[in-house]
Amino acid sequence: MGLLPPLYFLFLFLSVSNGEISGFVGVNYGDLGNNLPSPKQSVKLVQSLGAKCVKIYGANPAVLDAFKDTNIQVSIMVPNELIINISNSQKLADSWVQSNVVPFYPKTRIRYLLVGNEVTSSSPKQIWPRILPAMRKIKSSLKTHSLNKIKVSTSMAMDVLESSFPPSNGTFRSDIAGPILKPLLQFLNRTKSFFFLDVYPYFAWAADPKSISLDYALFESRNITYTDPVSSLTYTNLFDQMVDSVVFAMKRLGYPDIRIFIAETGWPNSGDIDQIGANIYNAATYNRNVVKKLTAKPAIGTPARPGWVIPSLVFALYNENQKPGPGTERHFGLLHPNGTNVYGIDLSGKTPDSEFEPLPKPDNNEPYKGKIWCMAVGGANATALSSALSYACSQGNKTCDPIQPGKPCFKPDSLFWHASYAFSSHWSQFKKAGATCYFNGLATQTAKDPSFGHCKFPSVTL
Repeated sequence: MGLLPPLYFLFLFLSVSNGEISGFVGVNYGDLGNNLPSPKQSVKLVQSLGAKCVKIYGANPAVLDAFKDTNIQVSIMVPNELIINISNSQKLADSWVQSNVVPFYPKTRIRYLLVGNEVTSSSPKQIWPRILPAMRKIKSSLKTHSLNKIKVSTSMAMDVLESSFPPSNGTFRSDIAGPILKPLLQFLNRTKSFFFLDVYPYFAWAADPKSISLDYALFESRNITYTDPVSSLTYTNLFDQMVDSVVFAMKRLGYPDIRIFIAETGWPNSGDIDQIGANIYNAATYNRNVVKKLTAKPAIGTPARPGWVIPSLVFALYNENQKPGPGTERHFGLLHPNGTNVYGIDLSGKTPDSEFEPLPKPDNNEPYKGKIWCMAVGGANATALSSALSYACSQGNKTCDPIQPGKPCFKPDSLFWHASYAFSSHWSQFKKAGATCYFNGLATQTAKDPSFGHCKFPSVTL
């Protein structure tokens, strides 16, 4: 899952006419953690959550083997780095399918095969036009093995839109609409596949919490609605608004009826000090409410597609401690790495909220106001910390001058304090350019001033 900017990054949800596909909510099974349960243990945990489908970011044979003889549908993925080679070689596509699909199917219920993840967001531009040729070759390989029930698609982020508000004005980016998305939609339409896209109302709300009601983003709004001035459709939540902006964008390219599959949606249960609204209360509220909507019978759909089924996958199974980026990236899990629930949830939608334990009250739904410092994590590996210190000090701007010999922050025998100063100094200088207080997991934010004596640590002021 990539971080998606403001409201423009509206997300896609899967719509399907009744009778063609049943509604379900599944879960994304990421493995960017050094403390996660085994695949076999994970299968039991996925089942305990009531998930009907699981998406993995690759085709790990241990994971595919673990899901054999379960009733859980599985979505697998061709890594972004293989797209160009596969697009140029039917033989390589055949080999990939032979190695990653054939040995497991049908005992493992592989139903979706995604060629790449958010390629037009995170990968070099030269890969973009190769997505569809790679998809065609993978589809051809599946057909050769009579694996016709497996749908081929690709997963994209909301930045495929250049306009999303009002929803009726949903428009794909001009650089990809014609050359990339129109032929992709033609393929999906011809093969009766889905348009997979990631939908995160959290990021849209967090980018503009003054203009967007938190209750509206959490499906908790009782009197807040928005009526699209062009379509006259009325919206009661941000999720529907985001989905329909994609519906209108597809319609604008001549494909009004392609089904949408929500590849990722969710809300972070924690994050950094400067990340508003990332807490257990909001995460549980959002995910429980989105599950209620998506599993309702009869299907609710969206204002632009009333009654359509929207298959979806919540992100994510675990809090993954090795995901890079801001703290929220490591806190989207329904489960802690030890397998216990972060909060009660049933992805089948059958358990009423009253049966779950009470939720802790949120304490960060308003923007943090004050200073924040970036400190080294206690007990961090000395070699890694030394390397991160060198990186932070190598970026110029006299970042580390005060920790040089004879200067006020020099502590000759303390790698921890030197690294902490360097991290705080680097972050304060380069945050606006995208720097984070992470340093490969070696740093963490603090609201407690670490300054001592004449040594004053730089801070970020919010």
